[in-house]
Amino acid sequence: MKNAGCVIVSEINRPDIELVNLFKGLPVANIDDCMNRIGAIDPQIFPMNKKTLLGIAFTVKVPEGDNLMFHKAMDMAQPGDVIMIDAGGDTNRAIFGELMISYCQSRGIAGVVIDGSVRDAEALGEMNIPVYAKGITPNGPYKNGPGEINTPISIGGKVVCPGDIIVGDQDGVVVIQPEYARELAEQTSNVSEKETSIMEKILEEGIYDRPWVDEKLKEIGCEYK
Repeated sequence: MKNAGCVIVSEINRPDIELVNLFKGLPVANIDDCMNRIGAIDPQIFPMNKKTLLGIAFTVKVPEGDNLMFHKAMDMAQPGDVIMIDAGGDTNRAIFGELMISYCQSRGIAGVVIDGSVRDAEALGEMNIPVYAKGITPNGPYKNGPGEINTPISIGGKVVCPGDIIVGDQDGVVVIQPEYARELAEQTSNVSEKETSIMEKILEEGIYDRPWVDEKLKEIGCEYK
């Protein structure tokens, strides 16, 4: 790398779409439980609308308040990619708004997640492409660069690499390494089926079996009076 901090990687290894689709319809909370409850990005990065997110990470790193590399990334990303933008967590300037997200949607981009700010919040809230952001501000961005495309980045305390699988819903976003995806999807499906059974018992019989509660209270020596 001759110019660290200003580089564009054109080709990335994308996992098979069949692998990505194993997570379709699976709740992010259940996925995170199966990742030992540490797989989610920072909850300060919140959904701008109610569209669920599923796709392949296409990473972008921008200087605080600058969107030059995002402009380039929009032209490079493929349908089904999720553009993941490391804006350093800065919320003083919006990196994008309605125009840029409309363009992403027209190109089949699966969603955009930014550790930074957006604008045109009302419009984003009505769009069909999922968007997650840390903040909202009317202040627009600079377009000077530098930045990076398709290098490892950090978003909400999680390392994101190009080709990672990204899943999001109203609870938040998780980042999944493809080599763990198949086993994780199976574990999550099992958890979801178990929770469905528990919910049915609650609704039909008013019963929520949790023997571990009293076992734990006994273990910690809880005193009853």
